[in-house]
Amino acid sequence: PGLVTVRGRQAVAGADVVVADHLAPQGLLATLPPEVEVIDASKLPRGRSMAQEQINALLVDRARQGKRVVRLKGGDPFVFGRGYEELEACAAAGVPVEVVPGITSAIAVPELAGIPVTHRGLTHEFVVVSGHIPPGHPASLVDWAALGRLRGTVVVLMGVDTAPAIAAALVEHGRDPQTPVAVVTDGATPAQRSVRTTLAGLARTIVDEGVRPPAVWVVGDVVALGA
Repeated sequence: PGLVTVRGRQAVAGADVVVADHLAPQGLLATLPPEVEVIDASKLPRGRSMAQEQINALLVDRARQGKRVVRLKGGDPFVFGRGYEELEACAAAGVPVEVVPGITSAIAVPELAGIPVTHRGLTHEFVVVSGHIPPGHPASLVDWAALGRLRGTVVVLMGVDTAPAIAAALVEHGRDPQTPVAVVTDGATPAQRSVRTTLAGLARTIVDEGVRPPAVWVVGDVVALGA
């Protein structure tokens, strides 16, 4: 909860309804008075899930009841958070929306593990990738060949199950198999932990260390700085 922005805290404090994701700060929700309606809108990869259409309808319904609704997400709502889809649904229904930027886990989680995504003289670029669709899948929009040629940092979100395929694709397209990799699980929580490996060893490390979502993994020479 300490990473929630000032405006984010103000919005939550004034809410009648909070529609919260699984990764939303639970400590902040615990401070809400009992009259605030808190709705679990989690989408867990191996558990309960609320359909996006249901979430959209819920936001519109509560707003039309005259309630102040806060959609609380972990990270930034427009970074793989489907936040713009929800904004579009509200706009189509005539519901005004204020967007409050958040701190994306793509930067915050590596930083909390002591890893900068850029560093002078080492890398001047970083790319954030959604890993929920593996390389080679017809629905993938990622240019994996271009990422394999990249010299900078690659940050992968939602990529635990697909990590072996992603690592193999990066190596196939030119990335050194000995490139350092850090996997950070449960970032920004008391349970946060980090494991270090390489692209070549990533698949085995995930199995041996029992890595489960939520996790962020980082590829690049910057990983060695946080060792």
